[in-house]
Amino acid sequence: MQRVIIRRISDALGVPMKSVSQVLQMMEEGATVPFIARYRKERTGGLDEIQLGKIGREKGRLEDLQKRKLSILRTIEEQDKLTPELRAKIEDCWEANLLEDFYLPFKKKRKTRAARARDLGLEPLAREIFRQGREESTRLARKFLNEKISTVEEALKGAGDIMAEWINEDPEVRELVRQSFRKSAVLKAKVVSAKKGEVGKYSDYSDHSEKLSTIPSHRLLAIYRGEAEGFLRVSVQPYEERLFSILERKLINFRSPSSDLVKEALHDGYKRLIFPSIENEFRNLAKRKADEEAIDIFA
Repeated sequence: MQRVIIRRISDALGVPMKSVSQVLQMMEEGATVPFIARYRKERTGGLDEIQLGKIGREKGRLEDLQKRKLSILRTIEEQDKLTPELRAKIEDCWEANLLEDFYLPFKKKRKTRAARARDLGLEPLAREIFRQGREESTRLARKFLNEKISTVEEALKGAGDIMAEWINEDPEVRELVRQSFRKSAVLKAKVVSAKKGEVGKYSDYSDHSEKLSTIPSHRLLAIYRGEAEGFLRVSVQPYEERLFSILERKLINFRSPSSDLVKEALHDGYKRLIFPSIENEFRNLAKRKADEEAIDIFA
């Protein structure tokens, strides 16, 4: 496992594996970053304190990820749902967000709308609609009417909630959304209406819009401070029109009578479940990157 971690650090930071190995060995022996940078240049290949700090942080991240993988594998195994294919995907995964995507369907959930619909016996209906065959969804729904489900609309809504959760838990869908955030996400900041007369030092960001991938770290941190102090409302959004076009091509068979219901479930699942999760993920990633840049500058 140590060799895998050394190789991944080497690939991520563009540092030779031999140098990474030497640095980690010295850190395990108790050597500090300033000591290694100043007195062990011949062993590290001349790495500076910033590079050494990044190696230490990346090692910590990868070791935490490995512990998380073991915990996830154990939890899924206890549920008797760990297939060889899923085990291989988890063991080969070195991205925290993708790892959590694999785990998402197996997490213990609070009582969601989808869970309530399942309790009403609507999962087979959701499966039939999601399959997008030739039968009309209203005809399918009538088969599920009973003393607890009195209308077709009720049955279809419950099935839609289940489909929305399936879409949210699909790792490929979530990765497509992430790709859209990476390419096109824009950070927007607006003044909170109740604070319009008090915005002061945050006036430059009162109606600000900027691509997340290129925003300078000092500006991002200033905007986040404005949000934390209650002056700004901040959001991060991708170019959603193109994203929905990609997702609909992946998930929807427009020749089926059920396609509109699947499309509704897709949009509901995105707005209610996927978007808040991925937006938060990218906001945190941007904050961490800005913090690291600030640390490097001060160092």
